[in-house]
Amino acid sequence: MEPRAALSPAAVLFRGLGDVSRLAILRRLVDAERRVTDLVADLGLSQGTVSGHLACLRDCGLVTARPQGRQMFYALAHPQLLELFTATEELLLRIGSTVALCPTYGNPDTGCDDPSCVKSEETA
Repeated sequence: MEPRAALSPAAVLFRGLGDVSRLAILRRLVDAERRVTDLVADLGLSQGTVSGHLACLRDCGLVTARPQGRQMFYALAHPQLLELFTATEELLLRIGSTVALCPTYGNPDTGCDDPSCVKSEETA
């Protein structure tokens, strides 16, 4: 079994991907690079919200930014993100609504009220 410290970077990555707005932004970047204004129009989020999420994704190395004149175009930094999205969709098809109906997620009595909460047999 892997030590918890070795799993920490993956937990941080999945926590970042666990934000609905950041995930929606990444999904929009699968097909083509986009400007902030494109993402604002596509997602119905404010410019500040989109810019903040893009900064987070850029700092984490998940998106790149390419200046063109006075505009900045954002794109996925790694093609593996597309593979991750595909694998996620396949997994969700297999487990169905189990994730949405998880009885321990969001339940303060279980100590699992946060997306980063992962209970294992070691810590339970």
